[in-house]
Amino acid sequence: MGTSINNRIYDDLAETWWDENEFLHLLKVMVNPWRVPYFKNALIKQYGQDLSQVRLLDVGCGGGVLTEEFAALGCQVTGIDLSPGSIAVAQAHAALSGFSIDYRVGSATNLPFEQGSFEVVTCCDVLEHIQEWKQVIAEAERVLVPGGLLFFDTINRTRKSQLTFIYGLQILPLTRLMPADTHIWKMFITPDEITIALREHGMIVEDMKGGKIAKNPLATLWDIRQHKSGKITVAALGRRLKLRLDRELSLNYLGYARKVQ
Repeated sequence: MGTSINNRIYDDLAETWWDENEFLHLLKVMVNPWRVPYFKNALIKQYGQDLSQVRLLDVGCGGGVLTEEFAALGCQVTGIDLSPGSIAVAQAHAALSGFSIDYRVGSATNLPFEQGSFEVVTCCDVLEHIQEWKQVIAEAERVLVPGGLLFFDTINRTRKSQLTFIYGLQILPLTRLMPADTHIWKMFITPDEITIALREHGMIVEDMKGGKIAKNPLATLWDIRQHKSGKITVAALGRRLKLRLDRELSLNYLGYARKVQ
């Protein structure tokens, strides 16, 4: 196991975000069905059915696989990512899809926006990739309006997550789906840690839920082997293993916090 996270993959593999045969596409087909309805419900609860006046910033947007979901809901969406390659792919795909999204290259730890620029900031599959993740939270709070919402999803730092995301998905040949050092276990964030960091930066967690694969481990292993033997695509694998909401927070978890003032 390495000690330095490999964030270069988001440039090296930028062209694969929307490719149904590549692992980055798992975020669309496996993770989005878990988080998009959850975030949609939070948006409607806060702003009502018409989201056209909601300015939303997607931090660490990558190739836009989540960003476009918020645009489809009607929000005024901006996406920012440090990877020029990923932003170029996101821009091209949005144009093909007919979405008007303001994509920019920039850092999550130094957002190029004025204070109070957005009603909602989303930071999904991002915090566990950044050493200075608390600075990302500070920047999110700064650009939010008072009462605005921060959406997040990340990975808990547990033995279970180490076995699953590090050994299972990055190291063991039988089940490996990701390049080495896509994740570093020590960079995973516990729910208590994120709750405290949010509170320290003027935000209060309003809800938090976990993610769980509905299938049993043997069935999951079978599906992974079907993919690795070339019988099914990454997209088909993701649809078979898509996450569902759960009370258990030991692996993936998501939630939202409100800026107090």
